[in-house]
Amino acid sequence: QVQLVESGGGLVQTGDSLRLSCVASGRSLSNYAMGWFRQAPEKEREFVAAISGSGGGTWNTKSVEGRFTIARDDAKNTIYLQMNSLKPEDTAVYYCAVTYYTGSYNFDAMTSADFAVWGQGTQVTVSS
Repeated sequence: QVQLVESGGGLVQTGDSLRLSCVASGRSLSNYAMGWFRQAPEKEREFVAAISGSGGGTWNTKSVEGRFTIARDDAKNTIYLQMNSLKPEDTAVYYCAVTYYTGSYNFDAMTSADFAVWGQGTQVTVSS
């Protein structure tokens, strides 16, 4: 059974950086795409970034382009989200997730329903 555990969240100021980590246990996820989502209070869960199996391709939602970078280290069964130039609107609980779909990915069309296993989330708060 796969488990995902996020870490690295915290309280930072506008313009600061954070790196989130998501460690998987239970099986290797190197062949599967993984993603980061976030959910702010009273808002729907938002797809933030994704990376295909073995790091073949990455995707970011437009609001974080140029600021957030997703990466994976398959030797550590871990994915990362490097977040730079943080803004108050980035405040949310951040979740990592894995999709077991192994076809061609169209991340623009994917939603949270396409992801099978989720972590418990890590809080990111950006003060102004």
